[in-house]
Amino acid sequence: MYYLYGLKPVRHGGVYREIQQEIQPARGGLPAADRADGVFRKGECVVRQGERNSDFYVVSRGIWLGHYLDDGADVSVWFAGEGEALFSTWGYVGNEVSKISIEAMCDAELYGISKADLEAFFARSAGAANFGRRLFEEQFLALENWMLSGGAPRAEERYRTLMEESPELLQYVPLKHIASYLWITPQSLSRIRAKLGKKKG
Repeated sequence: MYYLYGLKPVRHGGVYREIQQEIQPARGGLPAADRADGVFRKGECVVRQGERNSDFYVVSRGIWLGHYLDDGADVSVWFAGEGEALFSTWGYVGNEVSKISIEAMCDAELYGISKADLEAFFARSAGAANFGRRLFEEQFLALENWMLSGGAPRAEERYRTLMEESPELLQYVPLKHIASYLWITPQSLSRIRAKLGKKKG
């Protein structure tokens, strides 16, 4: 299960076809003249910790990681893939700097829309307004689910669920980020993987 901490992936269903017509290739915080498309190379960030970004993004290709640095430790908080939306709660709601960086784990592509244009889209119809409401409702729900599921005792269960839902993560995301996301050490993750490997054997 993907999980939220300020920058949130959201599955947006049928309204995606409507909003897709409104968004443009993401610029990665650069002026349009400096970036002609929404293609990002592995390791590039669309948002960096400590910078402001109030835009809304939809992933059209690739895997993305939300993470932050805390006293030198790199803490992973969510992954997002094709067909999901990303935005900075701090930037979108409060025009504040982001506490998280959002980084491409492989060559990837995002499409983006400004806050002003997105809010204009929400105001156009009841369906669009309901989509906007669901975005924020799902954000609160995801946060509560994450808080209830956290903690090392359930790490093996969370790892299995993550791999069932998103097996492609192992192809693109270093194990240290997966371990951090699960709130365990890389060594503990290796033991879980070895244990599950023996069960399959």
